[in-house]
Amino acid sequence: MSTRPLQGLRVIDAATLAAGPLVATALGEFGADVIKVEQPGTGDPLRTWGARRGDIGLVWKSVSRNKKCVTTDLRTHEGRALLHGLLETSDVLVINTRPSTLARWGLDYQALHARYPRLVMLHVTGFGAGGPASDRPGFGTLAEAMSGFAYVTGQADGPPTLPPFMLADGVAAQSATYAVMMALYHRDVHGAGGQLVDVSLIEPLARLVEQATLAYDQLGQIQGRTGNRADASAPRNAYRTADDRWLAISSASSSVAARLYRAIGRHDLADRPEYVDPIPRQARADEIDGIVSAWIRAHPLDDAMKIFHDEDVTAAPIYDAQQLLADEHLRARGTFVPIADPDVGTMTVQAPVARLSETPGCVEHLGRALGADNETVYRDLLRIDADRLAELRAAGTI
Repeated sequence: MSTRPLQGLRVIDAATLAAGPLVATALGEFGADVIKVEQPGTGDPLRTWGARRGDIGLVWKSVSRNKKCVTTDLRTHEGRALLHGLLETSDVLVINTRPSTLARWGLDYQALHARYPRLVMLHVTGFGAGGPASDRPGFGTLAEAMSGFAYVTGQADGPPTLPPFMLADGVAAQSATYAVMMALYHRDVHGAGGQLVDVSLIEPLARLVEQATLAYDQLGQIQGRTGNRADASAPRNAYRTADDRWLAISSASSSVAARLYRAIGRHDLADRPEYVDPIPRQARADEIDGIVSAWIRAHPLDDAMKIFHDEDVTAAPIYDAQQLLADEHLRARGTFVPIADPDVGTMTVQAPVARLSETPGCVEHLGRALGADNETVYRDLLRIDADRLAELRAAGTI
């Protein structure tokens, strides 16, 4: 592909683990030249996070797609000098180091903005700047707890429930990606300089569960846990089928609720406002859920889904990973793509999520070995010769 929308943009990904690197991943999918900067010897902890094939982290392989991998020890003056050399020709810096450490290294926003006035600096931290917790370490688990997400997730008689995947990091990354693009738009379209993009892990997720704080602010109510149900929709749940599979139903609108009743043979309910209109049927959620659950429990998944499809009911099977990869609609869309890789042979990863009709994103390669691009990047961008690179390597700087 000759042209992608972010071609010509250079991004330095000096962050670790998930949120910051995911922003750089998204930018790299659409053409940005992303240089991943890691600590010599250890690298980003994401390299060994989660499922591994041998000693190769599978999440690392996907998150570090399309990135050039270099090493530099930012704890040293020479290591920071290499970073400064990269920033001379870069548009975006993504970093998640504690504010006090950045200040000690001279890499805080004020110092960098004075030196590189067009640079957009994304600082992703657990708590964000400006408060008493700003310098505390924080991972996604803390954000999932403090945002209110865990409190409202789980069964009514069970404990608050944390997600088994990097939810807070992923949500923060999406917020941060569009914020970086807004900062670049402001710089390039309005002739402004760069700016700091400050994103915490807590606030993007709290924004998604804002119903809880709105209800408390205006009604004095504390939202509790409702399992798979939702206050705004009945029936809405995960239902076990006759063949011990599962499906999910959402019926937020009146028309969908009526179609569901007809699909399960309860035409008598389809025209009754107390069972169709959203607010009164919420009061009958237990009764309605029991009716729907009993019908689904008597039908195998494929039979139930055929009836629901025929009646235009908003239902879907609950997939495991194997079933997700095999779904005919997602296969037709090319949602998952096989990518050749020197370490694992071929690995199937998810393609870029957003589909641009004229300038689509792509996966050129998966995550590379630690320092794999040291020679190319430092030679081509910083004009460092082989002898100097050997010295830096011997000193442990790269």
